[in-house]
Amino acid sequence: MTEPLERQNDHPRLAWIAGVGASAGLGAALARRFAREGLTVVVTGRSHERLDARVAEIRGAGGHALALPGDVTSESDLAAITRQLADAGTLEVAIFNAAGATRAPTLELTAEQFEAAWRVTTLGGFLFARAALQPLLARGHGSLLFTGATASLRGRPPFAAFASAKAGLRSLAQSLAREFGPRNIHVAHVVIDGGIDGERLRTSAPQRVSERGPDGLLDPADIADAYWYLHRQSRSAWSQEIDLRPFNESF
Repeated sequence: MTEPLERQNDHPRLAWIAGVGASAGLGAALARRFAREGLTVVVTGRSHERLDARVAEIRGAGGHALALPGDVTSESDLAAITRQLADAGTLEVAIFNAAGATRAPTLELTAEQFEAAWRVTTLGGFLFARAALQPLLARGHGSLLFTGATASLRGRPPFAAFASAKAGLRSLAQSLAREFGPRNIHVAHVVIDGGIDGERLRTSAPQRVSERGPDGLLDPADIADAYWYLHRQSRSAWSQEIDLRPFNESF
């Protein structure tokens, strides 16, 4: 069961991360990285069990974390989470890491699958951003970061649904950066150009892991370092987009 909200001090600094699942995944790595810097990490996803496990890991390492489950495509879920955030502390950084990874040849791709990919990745990104921007603006500054992919920049089969959704998310991030940058909110998009060495890839394509060799896949902890770097950038030199790839990845 998810534990009740706890105040670590009068005004805990919060990092809200949507799209947290397996321990060996990017969402969990982001949570661990920001917790290491003293922020109370709020993890959101659809699996109560996995979120509670991530919170236990972070607390076991001496950090502070809260599990607030929810569906990023649900306005009511996100509204409920933001109300709980207000009780828990002050939001400093919000990270959207959720995605609908639909894969199918175009003539086999259903309208429902195509819409589902857009709903989680693009609509979810919009709803999450809208929910996060209100407390960030009230604070007067903060960061809003989005996880992108190779597909954010170019489409290829069998990823028509995924690519269109990720491209939409990138355009959303650009629009938000232009609107809210002048209001002291750092909006950035991270293009993950390569395979992530995590549970999903190791389960679905173990041969690819062995083929890539040492450092041939992106280490989630190294990706998380880049997100922390973005969050800590001086506003005199903000990045709106960065791309990350293994040293041996063609591009």
